[in-house]
Amino acid sequence: MDTAGSTIKVGSLNSLSGTMAISEVTVRDAIKLAVDEINAKGGVLGKQIQIVGEDGASDPAVFAQKAEKLIKDDCVAAVFGGWTSSSRKAMLPVFESNDSLLYYPVQYEGLESSKNIFYTGATTNQQIVPALDYLKEKGVKSLYLVGSDYVFPQTANRIIKAYAGANGIEIKGEDYTPLGSTDFSTIVNKVRASNAGAVFNTLNGDSNVAFFKEYTNAGLTPQKMPVVSVSIAEEEVTGIGAQNIAGQLTAWNYYQTVDNPVNKAFVAAYKKAYGANKPTSDPMEAAYVSVYLWKNTAEKAKAFDTKAIQDNAGGVTFDAPEGLVTIDGENHHITKTARIGEIHPDGLIYTIWESKGPITPDPYLKSYPWAAGLSG
Repeated sequence: MDTAGSTIKVGSLNSLSGTMAISEVTVRDAIKLAVDEINAKGGVLGKQIQIVGEDGASDPAVFAQKAEKLIKDDCVAAVFGGWTSSSRKAMLPVFESNDSLLYYPVQYEGLESSKNIFYTGATTNQQIVPALDYLKEKGVKSLYLVGSDYVFPQTANRIIKAYAGANGIEIKGEDYTPLGSTDFSTIVNKVRASNAGAVFNTLNGDSNVAFFKEYTNAGLTPQKMPVVSVSIAEEEVTGIGAQNIAGQLTAWNYYQTVDNPVNKAFVAAYKKAYGANKPTSDPMEAAYVSVYLWKNTAEKAKAFDTKAIQDNAGGVTFDAPEGLVTIDGENHHITKTARIGEIHPDGLIYTIWESKGPITPDPYLKSYPWAAGLSG
């Protein structure tokens, strides 16, 4: 890492092509917005931040290769990005072996922590468990699980099945489809025949578009069989078409409609930078937050090097659009407020339930007896 000059370099590593571009381009934009705001106010420790951008191309191997390039050739102080758990798992050994830092902005399946990664999206007890609690409270007695065929959905569904077993919820079926898959006729027929109380959806990327079109075509509605999604934000709603998904539910920590002054300013700044029709969403808000958390940690440490950031991260806060967040120094996750949202015909998501306050991260679900043995 080169800290001699008047600038400090950071990496922005996102899928700008391939099946995940529908989700990740906005993350790249949010990272840039945070950097531009920080630079306009004088930078970090007197240095202007310079972004080195790379395309992960929706391919875990490319993410690992580009991470290596950013660390070794570009000498960045930290990298912001990644989306799928496969991309994060591919990058993890690169950051650990080079003792560098990744800020990862997307909710994920938990059961992981690394001293070289800061996780600014939700872990399971801040998203999936509250969503299951909400469904149980609403009287849902059975679930059908639909997901993309990779790490996050498979692990999330193991957790969901453990929860279901302890809470008297029947799992009526479980189906996976390759990332980027667009044929959902068979799965939707099985879902419809199952008569499940609700569907828990862990599909990622543009597969969601095909799934919800098929779901609507099959005559399934939020009233007949609601779908709770954990990877659909405002950006994806536009791609799916609000008419295909209005009334369905999502579980996240942030929506564009969150009503506080910090968020109103954030939404206005984002739309001014990228266009009035561009929505804000949970993963890009978490990416925006991650840049500020890195800045606040560097300022607390009065240094940019990896060890200084690691040693000073615990307790660092940021008044984020989602509400106050705090870094947990032990597991490098952050506190987050859980929110269940309903998708409206205007394409936006409105909170219908939220946790009483920020939830402390518990990536290994140690506080839940039913989760014993999951991290093995």
